[in-house]
Amino acid sequence: MRELLRKRVLFFGGKGGVGKTTCASAMALAAAREGRRVLLVSTDPAHSTADIFERPFDGTEREVYPGLTGVELDGAAEARRYVDKAKSEIARMFSPAVAKEAERQIELASGMPGVEEVALFDRMSDLIIDRFDTYDLLVFDTAPTGHTLRLLRMPDLVSSWIAALSRRRRALLALDRDIDRVRLSPEAVDPDQDPILRTLDERREKLEQVRARLMQHNFTGFVLVVIPERLPIEETARAAETLRDSNVNVCAVVVNRVLRADLRGACYDAPRTQEQVYVEDIKRQFAVYPLAWIPQLERDVYGLESLERVRAVLMQ
Repeated sequence: MRELLRKRVLFFGGKGGVGKTTCASAMALAAAREGRRVLLVSTDPAHSTADIFERPFDGTEREVYPGLTGVELDGAAEARRYVDKAKSEIARMFSPAVAKEAERQIELASGMPGVEEVALFDRMSDLIIDRFDTYDLLVFDTAPTGHTLRLLRMPDLVSSWIAALSRRRRALLALDRDIDRVRLSPEAVDPDQDPILRTLDERREKLEQVRARLMQHNFTGFVLVVIPERLPIEETARAAETLRDSNVNVCAVVVNRVLRADLRGACYDAPRTQEQVYVEDIKRQFAVYPLAWIPQLERDVYGLESLERVRAVLMQ
């Protein structure tokens, strides 16, 4: 796991309730303890990072430990910011009459499924690109598996959408340079000077940068967190296959909440027997990945003292 400290971007993902936030926070703490400048980003709607560090987290970056900065991204707030930004750009590029109708359409679309995911990915992209040189390591504590996989597919989906918009826009400019319907200023009609195409090109270039960062295995890694139970194992195995097929670097699997060997008594015999079956299954299904094992602690991870214990296990 120490090798992960050399990465620049780390994603922690897995089924809900397996301890992704704990593991992401412990890794961020470990990097900060090694003298690295770390940004810990929570995109999980549960937002447990504030509870673990016993410090307030919100949408602004704030230091929660020496060298460790935290930020929690709220889907609804990011969607509102995303919509307001789109409306501002439209007001800048179009006449008031056209802008007013476009804003109405945007407001109608803002409540559609998927808007929060697009907005979250937009903010994550900003952090990956704009804060890459500010921090030595960015750690993303992600939402449950399905949500995370959709986020990671976003560059391809949005790029296709932008490409289609650009083609349509160029076709309209070629068909009628005046385009009274959108009332562009005369000097903006040239495709090379068109503000809409320029904005779309800027978005496309940003997405290409993000995609490149996500696909650079020496820079970026994905850590899957699992517990020794049937459903988490099956979901994690599917996620690992999907990530591998998408050329995302799965660089470790953390097995959390493993019964300690020193626990004795009849109440542990049956659970340990069943757990051993799942442990062997994990070793078989994830044999190609480095495995880290975290024992079940006596109490929930809450506060730096208990988080330090998880950090110490990960860094063994």
